[in-house]
Amino acid sequence: MLSVTLLPPVLLVTVAVGTTAAFLAWRERPEPGVVPLVAMLAGQCWWSACLIFQVQATTLESKVFWVNLSWIGVVVIPVAWLLFALQYTGRDQYVRPRYVALLSLIPVATVVIALTSQSHDLLYTESTLVLQNGNLRLVQGVGSWFWVITGYTYLLGLFGSVPLLGLVRSDSLPFRGQSIALLVGTLAPWASNALFLVGIVPLKGLDPTPISFAVSGVAYLGALTRFRLLGTNPSPNRRARRLVFQRMQEAAIVVDSHDYVVDVNESAAETLGVTPREILGSPAQTFVPGYDDLPEDGSASSQITLDGTNRESRYDATVTQINDFRGRVIGRVITLHDISEHIRQQQRLEVLNRVLRHNIRTETNLIAGYADLMEGDDNDPRATTVKEHAANIAEMGEKAREISNIFERGREPTEGTLLSALLRESVAAVREAHPDAVIECEPIPEGVYVATVLDPVFSNLVENAAEHNPGDHPHVRVTVETNDDWVRVAVADDGPGIDEYERSVLERGAESPLMHGSGLGLWLVTWATGIAGGRVSFETNDPTGSVVSVRVPRLSPSDRTTGETPPS
Repeated sequence: MLSVTLLPPVLLVTVAVGTTAAFLAWRERPEPGVVPLVAMLAGQCWWSACLIFQVQATTLESKVFWVNLSWIGVVVIPVAWLLFALQYTGRDQYVRPRYVALLSLIPVATVVIALTSQSHDLLYTESTLVLQNGNLRLVQGVGSWFWVITGYTYLLGLFGSVPLLGLVRSDSLPFRGQSIALLVGTLAPWASNALFLVGIVPLKGLDPTPISFAVSGVAYLGALTRFRLLGTNPSPNRRARRLVFQRMQEAAIVVDSHDYVVDVNESAAETLGVTPREILGSPAQTFVPGYDDLPEDGSASSQITLDGTNRESRYDATVTQINDFRGRVIGRVITLHDISEHIRQQQRLEVLNRVLRHNIRTETNLIAGYADLMEGDDNDPRATTVKEHAANIAEMGEKAREISNIFERGREPTEGTLLSALLRESVAAVREAHPDAVIECEPIPEGVYVATVLDPVFSNLVENAAEHNPGDHPHVRVTVETNDDWVRVAVADDGPGIDEYERSVLERGAESPLMHGSGLGLWLVTWATGIAGGRVSFETNDPTGSVVSVRVPRLSPSDRTTGETPPS
């Protein structure tokens, strides 16, 4: 049992530790939770200080005075604890003046009752001095209001601890450490007080709760210094999740297990043409077209059509089940993805593809035919020039059509294709088209798979290296490097090399009226490689020429990548 002579020094240490923690916390303002935490620490220090004066007092009146005055700190602690827990965990919408006022009604009434206890017995029924071990102890009988404020204090302590318990299993080490330290700092005085109330602590007339504030202060200091309490806190998490849900571009509707709408985001309300007040609590079938045809989980097989203000819109629907911790389905999230623009873009590409495939080819064939007539009748040398430009236009149209096809293929699942097959076909085709070119290809590792969309990449690189070389015998070398994750294919030539200006445009990733490339071949290589998840790099060959390297992920025969990767 702690000696009364040692009690004041211990309580002074408690006050010092609590004051230090309050000072460190106050420096972090205006971080969420600073003011309630400082108020709670101040309340603990106030209670401890009043106990020091109460122990030192020698008369009944003075001891009763300090006990009554200590209630100011006693009632501040649970209210401040609850407010801190709400702000710290991001539930600050409940920390409003009217809510704080409601929470403070019983504590304020308790302080008033304590300061006027001489005229009633609501808080204490009687107060007497008892001599124990040579020291005067104040013994008081408790009234009905004492149990009211005691129950209220424990209730607020429980409500404040519940949000913190959810952080004990957080993936963030600082949040786990903070929550555990805070819970320990709160549990120590609560447990001490509970043991005193049930009579287990053998200190007649002396509540040891302020002594346990030393444990609280150390725990709070550890949370502030070791785990960066108030420097790193989870308060943005709840608001951020709600903000992401509300501001996400896709429409999201949350339904319960009985198919009633329980939540919608802003995009869903706008898409369905309703207000949240209209749809919340209503059957989902009333507002979501084709709701009964949606799967229990996964992507819908058919599209949802909604009539907008100006035009019809079409959506892909995805359903995600919501399970409780036992794995039972308690609801679903229906996500609507607007594919109207994608469909319109696909239609435009189909028209463009037709023009590139047929119209341009037809027109260039006509131009070449008239040029042949000019060359045959008048032997006009300009006919050759016309035919060359017509061939360039036809080639450019073919490249554009090929790029259009690449973008279309990028939107579909891509299967792995043998690298050896792609390179051998590309090299063989160029050797046939350019018999004077010397094309070397190092042994290609077998069993290496890459994205099929790279087929035109290798063809264009090898063809460009042979075609744009003014030498009599252009030399092209293809090398392959591979590991478990990546494949690098390098095409080197001994030609004039790629102009620095052309390379800068490709590295910028966009053209402008003043800065643009001379063709589509290298753009095709860059975009297709980006769709395959890789990147292209350009180097200077020694002594002349260029080295174009394509580095892409290595796939397996069963690998399938869905979705489109934007060109880089």
